[in-house]
Amino acid sequence: MNDGSTTQIKPSNGAAYARILGVGGYRPVRVIPNAEVLNWIESSDEWIRTRSGITERRWAGPEESVAEMSVQAASKAIAHAGIAPEQVGAVVVATVSHLKQTPAIATEIATRLGVGNAAAFDISAACAGFGYGLGLADGMVRSGSAEYVVVIGVERLSDLTDTTDRSTAFIFGDGAGAAVVGPSETPGIGKVIWGADGTQKDVISQTEAWDTAFGKPDAVNGAGEAAAEGHGKWPALRMEGQTVFRWAVWDMAKVAQQALDAAGITADQLGAFIPHQANMRITDAMIKALKLPDSVPVARDIAETGNTSAASIPLAMERMLQSGEAKSGDLALIIGFGAGLVYAAAVVTLP
Repeated sequence: MNDGSTTQIKPSNGAAYARILGVGGYRPVRVIPNAEVLNWIESSDEWIRTRSGITERRWAGPEESVAEMSVQAASKAIAHAGIAPEQVGAVVVATVSHLKQTPAIATEIATRLGVGNAAAFDISAACAGFGYGLGLADGMVRSGSAEYVVVIGVERLSDLTDTTDRSTAFIFGDGAGAAVVGPSETPGIGKVIWGADGTQKDVISQTEAWDTAFGKPDAVNGAGEAAAEGHGKWPALRMEGQTVFRWAVWDMAKVAQQALDAAGITADQLGAFIPHQANMRITDAMIKALKLPDSVPVARDIAETGNTSAASIPLAMERMLQSGEAKSGDLALIIGFGAGLVYAAAVVTLP
């Protein structure tokens, strides 16, 4: 019988540090220009551009499911990282638009990627989801529970867009972005500054719960039968724009600065600033608050992609690397923020 005085758990044997080794993205084929949005709401192209910076967005077609877009993006990230799928030890999927409660879509994605029996799970952290996933992946690699982790941000927000809502109909887009996190000899992912303010949970939210929209399960027949009363319209996303704008501009600039400080980096040492693509005006206000030098490239992927929530940071990262705006080895400040209200920021080395 062990008295517990001497026996200890064997220490884990993970990597000293972790970094992003590869990125990949998938953008749906269908382009929705502002001109098409004007068929839904009373507005103008100038008003949409001025308010959000968006000129067009991508919406997924019937075959471009959450799983399909994720597989396309993750396959590119794995190839970019230069590893084989079977080396992946975990698949983490950040999304709020996989509409099945269970099973996690990550399990299907992992199987289709050919990663064997890797751990696979979903997280729901809205627009901060990629940052949350990155923090988890960093811990897994350094603890030794996985040598390589695929982190995916994916959304089909067109499924949750109310095209009659003038305040949100023009904002959201679809797509998937992925990153492979693996071992590194030097620090490649700074401390993730994350958190949540649940007192503002209703500022960005789904208009109705599924049981409110379609009726609660019948007491006798269970989930197979919904109650006759209570059927409403399909749930959509709603947002208190001004409240979100003020919170993002004032509070998130402070979080971004905390991430810089935690990494021991100053704004002028950055090679890129890649914020969640929520609104061009928010991005501009954060640049000013951070006193970011004009020499630091800033992601503005929202102009052609719209707000893709959890997918926005990896999609913008891939585009900056492909265009040459940012280079491999550059330091980038990333920050995501959204429904919850949740946030996550970190300084990372670009792959």
